[in-house]
Amino acid sequence: MRKILVGVVALAFVATACSVDLTGHSAGSTDASPIAGALNGAAEPIATVVRTALPAVVNVTTDVFQAGPFGNVQQGKGVGTGFIVRQDGIIVTNCHVVEGGSKITVSTSAQTPKQYDARVIGGDCEHDLAVLKIDASGLPTVPLGDSGALVLGQRVIAIGYALALEGGPTVTAGIVSSLDRTITVQDPSCRVCKNGARVYSNVIQTDAAINHGNSGGPLLNMAGQVVGINSAGADTAENIGFAIAIDSAKDTIQQAIANPLAPAAYLGVSSQSVTPALAVQLGLAVQSGAVVIATTAGGPAQHAGIRSGDVIVAVDGTTVTTADDVGTVLAGLHPGQSVSVDLVSASGARRSVDVTLGARPLPTRFP
Repeated sequence: MRKILVGVVALAFVATACSVDLTGHSAGSTDASPIAGALNGAAEPIATVVRTALPAVVNVTTDVFQAGPFGNVQQGKGVGTGFIVRQDGIIVTNCHVVEGGSKITVSTSAQTPKQYDARVIGGDCEHDLAVLKIDASGLPTVPLGDSGALVLGQRVIAIGYALALEGGPTVTAGIVSSLDRTITVQDPSCRVCKNGARVYSNVIQTDAAINHGNSGGPLLNMAGQVVGINSAGADTAENIGFAIAIDSAKDTIQQAIANPLAPAAYLGVSSQSVTPALAVQLGLAVQSGAVVIATTAGGPAQHAGIRSGDVIVAVDGTTVTTADDVGTVLAGLHPGQSVSVDLVSASGARRSVDVTLGARPLPTRFP
C-alpha cells in the first residue's frame, strides 16, 4: 500500500512540473488552471479544455464547382473546421477549406446546430489562412495563445470535423512533437501555389491525430488557448500531423478584422458564353448570351427559379451577350439588391425573374 501511495504522489509531482502556462507563470502553482483543478479532484483536464473550447468550434462546408467533361460543371462539397475568435462572427479556418467555394456555410457545434451563411473577409492563401464573417452576435469565442512559448513534449488537443463523420466534432490529444517545421503539401486545386504545392513554414508537428476535415480547426494548449491551426496530416507516416503556428497568423487575422474585403454582388451561377457552334451543340434557341451550366445550391439564382440550360440575355436591363458580361454587370451592383434577369429556356420561351443578389462568399483571390 505504501508503494502505491508513493507512486501516486510522484505522478502528481511529474504532472504538475510538466504543465506549461503560456503567460510565463507556473501553471502548477495556481488552482485556476485545468491541470491543477484535475489534481484537486475536479474534472479531467482534457475534458475541461474541450468543454470550454467546443462551443467556439464550427463546421465549415463549401459548395464548389468542378469542371466536368464536355464543359459541364458538377457541384461538390468541401468539409472543414473553423473557430470563432470574436463574438460578432469572425471565424478563422484554412484557405483550402473555402477556396473556390460558391457558397460557404458555417454550423455551430451545439447539439442542435445553428447554420449561417459566411463570406471571406481576408486571409493569406499562400499560407493557407482564411478569415470568415457571419452575421451574428454574442457568439462564444476561443482565445489565441502564444505558440512561441510551446516546448517539445507539451500536451495539445485538436478539435475538428474529421472525415466528415456524423455525430459532431472529433477530439484527439497528443504532444508537441517538433517545432518550426517547413513542409510541402501537394494541392493541385490551389490557385496561388507554385507547381500545385503548398509550402507551410512555422509549422507545429504533433502526434494528435489530424485527418481530412480537421483542417482549419484549433490546436489547443492545456490552458484552452489556440496555439495552432490544424492544416495537414502526413500521408506516408502515422501519428504525424501539422498545424500552422498561431503567432504567424495573428497579423493576417487582425488585418482582415480592421480592413475586411468589401462584399461583392453574387448571382450564384456558373455560365458559358453562347456561340453559334455551342447553340447548335446544345440546341439553344439564341445565338448569344450566357448559358447557365449550374446554379449554386441555395444560392440567389436557384431561389429565383433559374435552371441549368437557361440562357441569360439581360441582367438589370443590361444586355448580356457573353458570360463575361454577367460579371461586368454584377460588378456595378450590390448584395441585397433586387434585379431582373431575362432568360431564354431551351424551348425558346422567354421569361424574366427577380433575383435578390447575395454576397459573393469567396473572391477569386485575396491577399
